[in-house]
Amino acid sequence: MKKLVLVLVSFLVFQMVVAQVRVHTDMRTPTWNLIGLRYDAEIAPGKWGSVFPPALKALNNKIIELPGYIIPTKVGTRFTEFMFSIVPIASCPYCGSGDIPAMVEVKMSTAIPITEKPVKLRGIFIINSTGDDRSEFFLLNAKQL
Repeated sequence: MKKLVLVLVSFLVFQMVVAQVRVHTDMRTPTWNLIGLRYDAEIAPGKWGSVFPPALKALNNKIIELPGYIIPTKVGTRFTEFMFSIVPIASCPYCGSGDIPAMVEVKMSTAIPITEKPVKLRGIFIINSTGDDRSEFFLLNAKQL
């Protein structure tokens, strides 16, 4: 009986180890970490807005490289505009635990095909500090590396 229980427990442990699949490659880089420094604060009584720390502001209007995943905003197979994230769309950044990771709105110089694999982009990083309804971060004139 003890052997049967031991075999059963061993089998279950093996199944749990095999069933654990890595959801995605970690795309965290020093640049993504700086983007993640943005936070919300009350900038006037009853008015909230984004705060961009000096280290993040230093990236504004600079050429940067970012690895990440394409998050389409339209239907298609090739895109010149999309959102870019450190987590793939399959990880659903709007559900699960923790905060929604920062995303960057990308405007490519030429269209690239959709892929579920991570890609690396280079472009001009722009911080939108106007408080309007557009994205807070842009990567303009981007090229795939």
